Order: sequence, then C-alpha cells, then structure tokens
Amino acid sequence: MKNVELTFNDLPQVVAELRDEVIGMKVLLSDLQKGQTQQKIQRVRRTMNVEEAADYLRMPLNTLYMKLQKGEVPGSKPGKRWVLFNDELDKWLEVKRKNAVPLTTEEENDAILSSHRRKPNKRDWQHV
Repeated sequence: MKNVELTFNDLPQVVAELRDEVIGMKVLLSDLQKGQTQQKIQRVRRTMNVEEAADYLRMPLNTLYMKLQKGEVPGSKPGKRWVLFNDELDKWLEVKRKNAVPLTTEEENDAILSSHRRKPNKRDWQHV
C-alpha cells in the first residue's frame, strides 16, 4: 500500500475507490458461493463403477470386489456390473470409522455414568 498524504479534499475520491473495491469483493464472494453450491449439488448423488469407487475409497480393486460380494459395502448389481453411489459410500465410511468424533469432557462423563449401573443402597430404600 502506498503511503500518500491525504487531504480533506481527497477524501471523496478515496471513499469512492474503497466503495468500488468492496462492491467488487462482494461480487467475487457471491460468485464463489454460487460455484461452491453448484459443486455440492453436483456431488450429492453420483453413480460410480467399481474402478471409480476403488479409486474414491483408495482401496484395492480386488478388496472392493470381495467386500461387495459379502455385502459389506453398499452397492447394487442390476445386471453384470456393480453400481455404487458416492453418498452411500460416504455414509458407509462414516459408520465404519474406528475413531469416532471426539467427545467433549461433559459428553464423556455422561457416557461413563450412563454405562455404569450402580445397585441402590439399602438404606436409601424407603419403607412404605
């Protein structure tokens, strides 16, 4: 940025330039957001063949065929070829995740307390 001394008379011109830059940035941001929305819409549900799915999952092709035959991976075989959907594969990956999403300490404490059952103490029982 240039270090130029501004006078009071230069102020309207500088404000107009700043306004034009802000409007330009708004246009760029809205175009970027529209582009990302279009990408999400296109990514929502896309069919894949086994080779594309193996590449998508980063899994060897033979392993994927074996898992498809066993029914471990979601896919369908309407004819001779397997058809897989990317959104179903994403859900399958999320479910098969070994390391779950980290819990907060409060959620961990609640989970521990709910998993341990304690026998009631006899002196806490009320005699009716």
